[in-house]
Amino acid sequence: MNQAESFRRRARKLITFANGLLAIARELEGYSVRSEWGLPDAQAPVADRAMSEDHPYWLELARRAYADRRRRAKYFDISLFGEPAWDILLDLFIAAKEGRKVSVTSACIGAAVPSTTALRWIIVLENEELVSREDDPKDARRAFLHLTTKAYSQMIEYLSTMVPAASNECEELFV
Repeated sequence: MNQAESFRRRARKLITFANGLLAIARELEGYSVRSEWGLPDAQAPVADRAMSEDHPYWLELARRAYADRRRRAKYFDISLFGEPAWDILLDLFIAAKEGRKVSVTSACIGAAVPSTTALRWIIVLENEELVSREDDPKDARRAFLHLTTKAYSQMIEYLSTMVPAASNECEELFV
């Protein structure tokens, strides 16, 4: 293995570690916000906090967005809705929030397109520096994908725009 590949591998491990730390920090932040308000999880007024910050609500919004995309396939021809890059980003964001790894194969399946199409989109996402790849140290045939910090921040910014302005509407979303 050359030095450049060694640096890339170390960088991927650091990104994985950073995503794990972010998940812990988000969870702790959620607890502190809820305790500041003296409310259980779903009752903290979302609109009264800065929307661009990372909160546990973003995981729920991402899960719903992903589930909505899968549900459409029950009613419409799936070929009408081809956004594999978005499906991959949603899947990786959810995985980061849940602290789990997503293999390239799993990301391809989650994109709901042929694997060759998903692989092309993964390369595009890597070139855009939105996704990074980490080799599995236990199985040389497998690699994991992660959102970069850039993509993670962009997902937070995007998801924050999905929350209604009125806090009572936000509470209804997460009940």
